[in-house]
Amino acid sequence: MFSEEILHQTEKLLKTCSKKKLKLATVESCTGGLISAVLTAIPGSSDVFDRGFLTYSNEAKIELVGVPPKIIIDHGSVSEETAIAMAEGALIRSNANISLSVTGIAGPGGGNAEKPVGLVFFACAIREGKTHANSFVFKGSRTIIRIKSVKKGLQIIENTAFS
Repeated sequence: MFSEEILHQTEKLLKTCSKKKLKLATVESCTGGLISAVLTAIPGSSDVFDRGFLTYSNEAKIELVGVPPKIIIDHGSVSEETAIAMAEGALIRSNANISLSVTGIAGPGGGNAEKPVGLVFFACAIREGKTHANSFVFKGSRTIIRIKSVKKGLQIIENTAFS
């Protein structure tokens, strides 16, 4: 299901989190739970992975992780502000020390000049720490954009949690 490269990256991340006694939570929109799926594909991941929120709709973002509706109205569901609210909401609603959120436009439709297909926002929140946000524009098909988002999301957790 996942490439050996992604599985190796995930296994390394989980081992490091386990050594540091860190728990993870994810909040996913455009990846549709793929980050949670790859995390749980590794045996022993339950020592690290607390939970995943699948917040594909705006209503789910609001109800499951408490994104304020005004943020979505003012900035859109695909925005840095929404990604930050998703990640911070996950920490409030979980036992995790670190949360990663991802929201974007995987295509092939839905993009525009301001927010093109392939635009993905990530936020990584650390309990009692700072929230870091990034955005990237990935090229390729819907599947490729989603897989690139998984890889980048894992890398962001690693860079944020262990830097």
